[in-house]
Amino acid sequence: MSGTGISIRLDRRIVVVSGAGGGGIGTTVTRLAAEAGATVVAVSRSKDNLDEHVVPLARKGLSVVPVAADASTDDGIATVLDHVRRTDGDLYGLVNIAGGAAPATWMPSTRVTREDWRALFAANLETSFFMSQAVGSELRTRGLRGSIVSVSSISGMNTAPFHIAYGTAKAAIVAMTRTMAVELALDDIRVNAVAPGVTETAASRTYVDEDPERDRTAIAMGRRGTPEEQAGAILFLLSDLSSYITGQTLLVDGGLNLKWSHLAADNTSLFLKDESFRESIRRI
Repeated sequence: MSGTGISIRLDRRIVVVSGAGGGGIGTTVTRLAAEAGATVVAVSRSKDNLDEHVVPLARKGLSVVPVAADASTDDGIATVLDHVRRTDGDLYGLVNIAGGAAPATWMPSTRVTREDWRALFAANLETSFFMSQAVGSELRTRGLRGSIVSVSSISGMNTAPFHIAYGTAKAAIVAMTRTMAVELALDDIRVNAVAPGVTETAASRTYVDEDPERDRTAIAMGRRGTPEEQAGAILFLLSDLSSYITGQTLLVDGGLNLKWSHLAADNTSLFLKDESFRESIRRI
């Protein structure tokens, strides 16, 4: 935005990033928020991931506080808030990225067990909700304005064949976002979400291969997104540039939803990288 006089600044603000250590969207949000002047409380349940991806940001001089904590537990959330209270600055933002789904969670809806269902809801919806609840309550108690951004998915905005538990959990994040936005609006706390399309991350590479021709066919912009592009949308929703936006879920998918042509003849995703994996998820 050179020459416009408009920039995203988060100076003197504390931003919690839950799911910061994976080296993908969360790590990128951590870096960009810190570069914008925030002090980022970077949360991951894996200390090894923090050491690999987040500690180097602090060594470069960015204001990043790595916190090893499991955000899916009350104790983990208490640990995060304890670090926030001991950090210089005013609490302002939360980004919920923790979640996801392993390749083994792909299967027909007829094969999903209660354990499968509950595990994906716990990892995606519950973690986002209870972190949002804790940060929202802390902001209200202190009388501070703020911004909460959660990561949904294009799978929660449309159908999610052979991934029903994940898609439904991500759809529930959209509903959670809308309701919390109403409840917190008069406290000047905004609540929004982004819904990424297919994005080039280490996690997605476990089941998505390189196929530029398929990407050109399935995605209006002809390519998959990058962590930086997802992080840019998240930073916008965090910042004062979106000060009159709340309760919204922003699709960041390169127009994948506009074409919605990524299903094969058997209704499995064209992005699945090999026939053996496709066969395994179809198995009843």
